[in-house]
Amino acid sequence: MARAKTIYRCGECGATEPKWTGRCSGCEGWNTLVEELIERAPVPLAAGPAVAVPMPIAQVDTQAWAPAATHVGELDRVLQGGLVPGSVTVLGGEPGIGKSTLLLQALAGLAKSGRRCLYVTAEESAQQVRLRAERLGALPPNLWLVSDTALPHVLAHITSVQPDVVAIDSIQTIYEPSLSSAPGSVAQVRECAHRLVRVSKEQAIASVLVGHVTKDGALAGPRVLEHLVDTVLSFEGERHHALRLLRAVKHRFGSTDELGLFEMTDAGLAGVPDPSALFLADRRPGTPGSIVAPVLDGHRPLLVEVQALVAKSTIPTPRRSAQGLDSGRLALVIA
Repeated sequence: MARAKTIYRCGECGATEPKWTGRCSGCEGWNTLVEELIERAPVPLAAGPAVAVPMPIAQVDTQAWAPAATHVGELDRVLQGGLVPGSVTVLGGEPGIGKSTLLLQALAGLAKSGRRCLYVTAEESAQQVRLRAERLGALPPNLWLVSDTALPHVLAHITSVQPDVVAIDSIQTIYEPSLSSAPGSVAQVRECAHRLVRVSKEQAIASVLVGHVTKDGALAGPRVLEHLVDTVLSFEGERHHALRLLRAVKHRFGSTDELGLFEMTDAGLAGVPDPSALFLADRRPGTPGSIVAPVLDGHRPLLVEVQALVAKSTIPTPRRSAQGLDSGRLALVIA
């Protein structure tokens, strides 16, 4: 039996160190090393027979990799048409922002169009997801649901259902039993994501992985997760406000300049086709210190209200602060 040992792995680049140091020698990041227990001996990977056949690049067929529309308008806008077969997408966002709701609505739209979808819930029970789906009106017969956390079981479910689209909610709660580290650790997330990506590519399954975020807003887990996948989506907004923003941080099948806007309602997430009307709904025309300014977020023009409040000051250097605007740009405009 292999003797257990402890190493320290960088959460950004994946480099290992025999002991903890304040700085990673690989990417030179500070405080990125995480303790990891290694118990099993390394097993050489067998390549096996080659599946792909080399061919001239001009003869590669791209028709089978056309994106499949989710019928969620703002999501399809950001994804440049929908989910591509064989692609892997990570959807990240803060807790309670609506990631599971958006994912369930997207799977329901794909299932209603005739595609077989599998929803693997590793954080909630099947009954909880069923109640949410009933509230959203997302109960198509082609949408399959299973509650499991072990990676071998998840891969077995994929083999038995043979879906066109797989959703994992979330990747931080899936674990590989052969690894001794806890679910959500660097080793677990890296191994589980690598196995899921390989299955998606081999079987042409479009996969969506829900990812947790840190307090800084970055995806939790190793940075190699973002390199493995094809698309990284960021779902943002305030929990106490109905507006939600969806952006593509990385997208191998299109531009990352598109912005998707949603409004959280009782019936789920609804797209906002005219965001300017939503932003200016509470504006009072003719109020001093208030103007409407056009801004460009990616390829999407938006009309927003800019308010200015000025008060007399007795200090030699007046204090200027801004919310929603870059303080450096504000100082430049004032100068």
